[in-house]
Amino acid sequence: MILCIIQARMSSTRLPGKVLKPILGRPMLGRQIDRVRRSRRIDTLVVASSVDPSDDVIADFCAADATACFRGSLDDVLSRFQAAVECFGPAEHVVRLTADCPLIDWSVIDKAIELQLSERADTSGNAIVRSYPDGLDVEVMTAAALATAHRAAQDSYEREHVTPYLYRHPELFRHAPLVQQPDRSGLRWTVDTLDDFGMVEAVFGSLLPKKPDFLQDDIVELLTSRPEIGAMNSAQPPCEQNE
Repeated sequence: MILCIIQARMSSTRLPGKVLKPILGRPMLGRQIDRVRRSRRIDTLVVASSVDPSDDVIADFCAADATACFRGSLDDVLSRFQAAVECFGPAEHVVRLTADCPLIDWSVIDKAIELQLSERADTSGNAIVRSYPDGLDVEVMTAAALATAHRAAQDSYEREHVTPYLYRHPELFRHAPLVQQPDRSGLRWTVDTLDDFGMVEAVFGSLLPKKPDFLQDDIVELLTSRPEIGAMNSAQPPCEQNE
C-alpha cells in the first residue's frame, strides 16, 4: 500500500494560517488535496497535523472535507509521520508532501512513486537532485526506511524535517533522484510569504476555471505568457520547510 502524508500546521512563522487561507473560496490545503487526489498511484491520503490547539481548525477542515487526519507532535514531525503510518498502515511506501505546495502536480507524484518501485530504492523524489520548481517537491520512502530514521535520528533538525537522516546516511539507504529536463529548479511555486500566496492565487485564478487538472507545463506556459504573475514573488526568500 502507498500512503501519502501531507504535513500541515497553522503556526508557520512567516505567514501564519496560510494552509487554510482561501484560494477561490476553498482553503489552500483543500486545493492541494484536490490535486493530490488525481494521483493514480496513491492508495491512501492523510493530512498529518499536530495536537497543538492551533491546529484544531485543520482537523475540523479535514473532517468536513472527508479527508483522513492524524495529529501528533508539533515539532517532532518525524515521530508524527511514523505514528501516522502505524495508524493508517500497514504501508510499504510513504509519500511525503508539505501543505505549502498547493500547485503540486499529481503526475510528478506518480513519476516519483514509479521510480521508487522500478529502482527498488529506499528513497526517491525530486528533492535529492534539484531540477523541478520549488513547490513541486515529492519525497517517497519505504516504510522501513522511515521507521529506521524514526529510531535512529537524534538531532532536532532530523526530527523536525523528517528525511535528513535518510540523506545523511547514503551508506544505509539507496536514493533514486527524479530529474527532469529542462532544469526548472530556479522557479519558486511554494508559499512562505504573502507574495508567494498572491502568485499561487493568480495561477489558480487563471488556470483552474479552464483546466482544473492543470500540470507543471501549463503553469510554465502561463508564466511565460504572463510574466507579471511570476514576478509577484521574485525576491525568493528561503523556504520554510516544517509545515
